[in-house]
Amino acid sequence: MTTPHPAMAPVRAEIDRLDRALVALLIERAACIDRAIEVKAAEGLPPRIPARVDEVVENACAAAADGGLDVAFVEALWRQIVEWSIAREERVLGSGGAE
Repeated sequence: MTTPHPAMAPVRAEIDRLDRALVALLIERAACIDRAIEVKAAEGLPPRIPARVDEVVENACAAAADGGLDVAFVEALWRQIVEWSIAREERVLGSGGAE
């Protein structure tokens, strides 16, 4: 690893802080998914609800567009997050169920 330029130290520290905050938010989101599993199990709902998947991705893309962030990047990232969440639900609920 190369020695960073001293002027980069504060920028890198801020990036590291933001990365920790993003991971903390993902942990918080995972806890919400765990609560969704409980509700879906009680209500007989499937892990994948296509209309909700679309809504979640569209919301993230709209927020990205509002903030001037690359929408294609956010869409790809959110689809990965949603698929990870659905896989988490499927481990408990299976892949079936009524919508």
